[in-house]
Amino acid sequence: MILVMFDMDGTLIDTGALIAEHMATAFAELGLNPPEPWQVRDIIGLALPVAIATLARTDDVAMIEGLVGAYKAHYTASLAHDLDREPLYPGARAALDRLQARDDVVLGIATGKGLSGVTRILGKHDIEGHFVTLQTPDHNPSKPHPGMLLSAMAETGIAPEDTVMIGDTRFDMELARAAKAHAIGVVWGYHAPDDLLKAGAEVLISSYDDLDAALEKVLAR
Repeated sequence: MILVMFDMDGTLIDTGALIAEHMATAFAELGLNPPEPWQVRDIIGLALPVAIATLARTDDVAMIEGLVGAYKAHYTASLAHDLDREPLYPGARAALDRLQARDDVVLGIATGKGLSGVTRILGKHDIEGHFVTLQTPDHNPSKPHPGMLLSAMAETGIAPEDTVMIGDTRFDMELARAAKAHAIGVVWGYHAPDDLLKAGAEVLISSYDDLDAALEKVLAR
């Protein structure tokens, strides 16, 4: 069996603008200089408290908790407008359907997003049945710690050499490398292709049409 793990933000769903908007609003609400969109893109993929601490350059627990609360409140409020600001990337649904139909593939999620957000988005796109393991910071350390992949492998009984992490950030690639799994980088996300390669991506893909061939390539190594 093959375990194929997907990141969410920047890999399956395009949420960069939404995250940057609410991050800036949260900082401004607490009287802090809002981060630039490029700064926010750089930390997407980390667990929210870790991401915010990095952006704010602080270890002040009260400040971090305040920013986390403000960010979550604005993000949640925006969902009430029923705008499709968490779309799947082109080709993602078809790729997931292809992989789910295979008898030798098990699918999972490894993301910095919280479990409640993950389940909501999977349900929104009617793909919750595609995934057998959901790994989030609720029960694992933040990326790039290998915990999410180690948990998924333990849950499914699949070995590192048969596990592939697909993501758009260096955190995803470092996560895979730390867990001794394979890594495929996607270039439509939030970190530069060169950064993905330096962090351990074995293959880069520019379209979900390229995913099946990329999986065969890395698993043949």
